[in-house]
Amino acid sequence: MEKLKKNFEKMGFSGDDLDKILSAFELHVFRKNDRVVEEGKTSRHIGFVESGMFQYYVLKDGEEITTYISIENTFFASVLSFVSEAPALENVRALTDGSMSMISKPNLKRLVNEIPKFKDFYINLLEHSICGIDASRHDLIALTAEQRYAKMLKNEPHLLQQIPLQYLASILGVTPRHLSRIRSTIR
Repeated sequence: MEKLKKNFEKMGFSGDDLDKILSAFELHVFRKNDRVVEEGKTSRHIGFVESGMFQYYVLKDGEEITTYISIENTFFASVLSFVSEAPALENVRALTDGSMSMISKPNLKRLVNEIPKFKDFYINLLEHSICGIDASRHDLIALTAEQRYAKMLKNEPHLLQQIPLQYLASILGVTPRHLSRIRSTIR
């Protein structure tokens, strides 16, 4: 949980507040292909990815469609399920061996009530997640595959280096072959 600690220290948390936050999280270790969230079951945790990659996907006509990948040093959440306490519409699994520092909703609510700055952090996390989801939805409708790739290249080049081609293609809404052609023309 050292990476989680460093993340919260960068945000200005220290002393008793930092200790309370860190004690509310539990480290969970995942093997490749372990499920973190299962469609139809309520997601009860959010987490911070300490190591590994975690794939968000839906099944459509028996085919996996990747919607997002959480990587090291980012927060993880099946937002709709966690916030509304409703069954998840997606699956999340470990693409690699990895670990996550996870917090339950009761522990999160306790921190939100006890530490005003943590409440601000949580609101910011939700706002960031909602904006990212909304932007992705817009991009899939309004931009061409080439434009979506160029935008990812500009805004999130680290993802292009870390995420395997077939998952990137799915996130962008194209086949791996089409993505290879796009990559050859856009650098």
